[in-house]
Order: sequence, then C-alpha cells, then structure tokens
Amino acid sequence: MPEKPSVLFVCVHNAGRSQMAAAYLSHLVGDAVEVRSAGSAPADTVNPAVVEAMAEEGIDISAETPRILTTDAVRASDVVITMGCGDTCPIFPGKRYLDWTLDDPAGQGLDAVRPIRNEIRRRVEKLINELTTVQQ
Repeated sequence: MPEKPSVLFVCVHNAGRSQMAAAYLSHLVGDAVEVRSAGSAPADTVNPAVVEAMAEEGIDISAETPRILTTDAVRASDVVITMGCGDTCPIFPGKRYLDWTLDDPAGQGLDAVRPIRNEIRRRVEKLINELTTVQQ
C-alpha cells in the first residue's frame, strides 16, 4: 500500500451509500487518504435524506454531485469498495476489492437512512483501522 492510499467507493447512483462512505472517510482521516466516489449510473443529485442524515453527524455533503464511474478512477485507486453495483466495476490486478452489502437509501426517508449511515460509518472505521495497520 502506498504512503497515501487511495480509496474509491462505488454504488449505482453515487447519490447515497458511496457519498456517505466517502464523506465519512474524508471526515475521519482528512487528507491522509485520497478519497473518490462514483456511480455506474449516477443520479442528478445526492439523495436529500442522505444529505440530512450526514448533517446530523456534522458532515455537510450538500455541495456534492454524483459522478460517473470511470476506468481511470478504478486504475488510480488502491482499494475499490462496491455497494450494490454488481459487475459494472472494472477489475485490475493489484487492487483490493471489497463488496459492502448495504440497503439502498434511494427513495427512503431519514428514519430508514440513519441505520444505513450508521453501518457505513462502522465499516469505514474498520477500513481506516485496516489501512493504518497496513501502513505501520
């Protein structure tokens, strides 16, 4: 793993799960990790319930916009974490791939998004521990 690892979070719309995961990782480690997020079929905007749920955590993602998944983003990442986007993510040798099975917050209200958000935070914290253990 390089001195500054790079993590890419991918979900279908890049409007919920991957946005929350990227925001948590950035929030918790600052610029110690290069963080990207993308979607295989990006939405026009980030899910408003997701924005509100993250605001409850003191993290503002209201200015984020969904981005399309590119081969270059995968190639530039050390760790690629998919969340419900199936086989749309290109596979490159030497990358670490994880698939996080999580409920999709699309069309859900705040009460349904909170448990998804909390599970994403738990997984991001575990990932941080793994990344920092590898670097030591």
